[in-house]
Amino acid sequence: MSIKFFDMFAGIGGFRSGLEAIGGFECVGYCEIDKYAKQAYEAMYDTGGELYFDDARKIVPEQLPDFDLLVGGFPCQSFSIAGARKGFNDTRGTLFFEIARIAAVKKPKYLFLENVPGLLNHDSGKTFETILHTLDELGYDVCWQVLNSKNFGVPQSRNRVFIIGYLRGECAGEVLSFTQTSGKALIQRKANTG
Repeated sequence: MSIKFFDMFAGIGGFRSGLEAIGGFECVGYCEIDKYAKQAYEAMYDTGGELYFDDARKIVPEQLPDFDLLVGGFPCQSFSIAGARKGFNDTRGTLFFEIARIAAVKKPKYLFLENVPGLLNHDSGKTFETILHTLDELGYDVCWQVLNSKNFGVPQSRNRVFIIGYLRGECAGEVLSFTQTSGKALIQRKANTG
């Protein structure tokens, strides 16, 4: 039995590549607005029979098949220290809420999200607090950690925050041994931001 997943903001398939390498995962659909990334994705993976969406805002969650895991590296330009850091005031920054909109209807057991570490301190932590609050209201407990690709055999140094959400009541125990979780850690983080 495989774990069915939906690939949001798929890019060229970073999440999918990892899941396929592990085995036991089946993609039911993917969403990617960039036509060149879509071409690369479809060249690298067998997407036959999978749903495709070019714009997350056009997805009607009720029309999606059931899936257990939603993965997505939602656009990060709005939160990156390399950019203007407009956050939710940038259209790209609001695309996290498309993940939330789909999760509200489909209720996958797990969310696996990725972004730049700047997401954690954007707007003095208020942006990340909004994300955690949104997921909490949807019934997800959350843990997160910043990881660097160079520590996992990749020949580049690339820090990213990985966020794991698991549907309350559907998952018992620890999902991953991440060092930061929703609740007390958020209070400590906010206290440290001054």
